[in-house]
Amino acid sequence: MNSVQDALYNWLTIKVIYDARPSDEAAKETYEMFDSILKEDHKVSDVQIEVIDDYYLITFTQGEKERTTRFPIEMIDCFLDQVKVNPEKY
Repeated sequence: MNSVQDALYNWLTIKVIYDARPSDEAAKETYEMFDSILKEDHKVSDVQIEVIDDYYLITFTQGEKERTTRFPIEMIDCFLDQVKVNPEKY
């Protein structure tokens, strides 16, 4: 992952899927991989997720600095929607 923004996007996308499908072993493994990338490669900790209006607001610590970013819910949840429509593919 080149940027923390990309890593957070991928992490949040699979987190939403894993939260919806906690028995899905592939989702768990993928979530753990992206969680490790955030922690080890980008030094991210203390991640908090809030839903505000049409966004996921992500607050996190990177190194010593608290930072925030946001992603449109529609952009993140579209992958979960695909899994729900075509579960046999996932």
